[in-house]
Amino acid sequence: MIAGCTDCGDDGIYETVQPRLYYCDNYHLPLPDGHKFPMEKYRLVRDLLASTGLFRFECAPFATREQLARVHTAEYLDDFFGGTLSEQAVRRIGFPWSEGLIARTLASVGGAVAASLDAMECGFGGNLAGGTHHAFAHEGSGFCVFNDIAVAIENLRALGLASRVAVVDLDVHQGDGTAAIFAGDPDVLTFSMHGANNFPFRKQSSRIDIALPNDTGDDEFLSHLQRTLPAVLDFAPDVVFFQAGVDALLEDKLGRLAMTQSGLSARNRIVFEAVRERDIPLAVCMGGGYSLPIEHSVRAVAPRSALTSAGVYLPRAAALTA
Repeated sequence: MIAGCTDCGDDGIYETVQPRLYYCDNYHLPLPDGHKFPMEKYRLVRDLLASTGLFRFECAPFATREQLARVHTAEYLDDFFGGTLSEQAVRRIGFPWSEGLIARTLASVGGAVAASLDAMECGFGGNLAGGTHHAFAHEGSGFCVFNDIAVAIENLRALGLASRVAVVDLDVHQGDGTAAIFAGDPDVLTFSMHGANNFPFRKQSSRIDIALPNDTGDDEFLSHLQRTLPAVLDFAPDVVFFQAGVDALLEDKLGRLAMTQSGLSARNRIVFEAVRERDIPLAVCMGGGYSLPIEHSVRAVAPRSALTSAGVYLPRAAALTA
């Protein structure tokens, strides 16, 4: 029975302690003026979450080359770390190459690896970055250099901590890289619910795909999720990875769906409660969010959605979201 992370007090009674969240917004990634990626989102989210007092924050460790090599090809790793990616490969990623990109990327993936280890030990792990589901084994794409979910999964399997894994990807963009990496792997179930008419325009085949039309709102989204999630959990995974992007918001400039803040909170609660009810460890990564202004995306992650999610694990959080 998963009870969450615990510390034993002087009286011998175990008490629930704060879930740990890994961050990497301390690593500077220089971007040209006018770049559409909202890098400030990560710091704003951490600041808002810190104000709740519900979480512990830890600087994400760097992923190792050994961990990355379980998923990504040697040629791609050599080109990325050596700064010899082709112009086409750099354009496909969407970030200019720099030493800052290396540090930020390694920390983002390392946060997912660390969060997955917390999940296996404590029942919950969180990464305030990641969800880089467009990265393939041999190349990056769509602001994703390495696939942090895939690396974390293969790290758990290499350590013998998990064998069957489910990925619940609710970002508005299909988790094409994750689907391709685990295509044909019977022990990894990939579930992606995304916009049908959005990037990537050449979709891959997840184990379960639900493609939503433009302007899909809360009711239709949540109905699909409630019908599909039991089948995902019937797979009996040892751990669930939740890609919790908030770019399905109506205000998102890259989203094309029409969800509200309350709808995203309900989405998170559905996932958290269903996974918790079956005593399955849960690792969460932040995913996308590109609203104008960016504060809409920040609020969708923190504090409202995050508090709703944490409320499943922490009584004090539940009181705050009542």
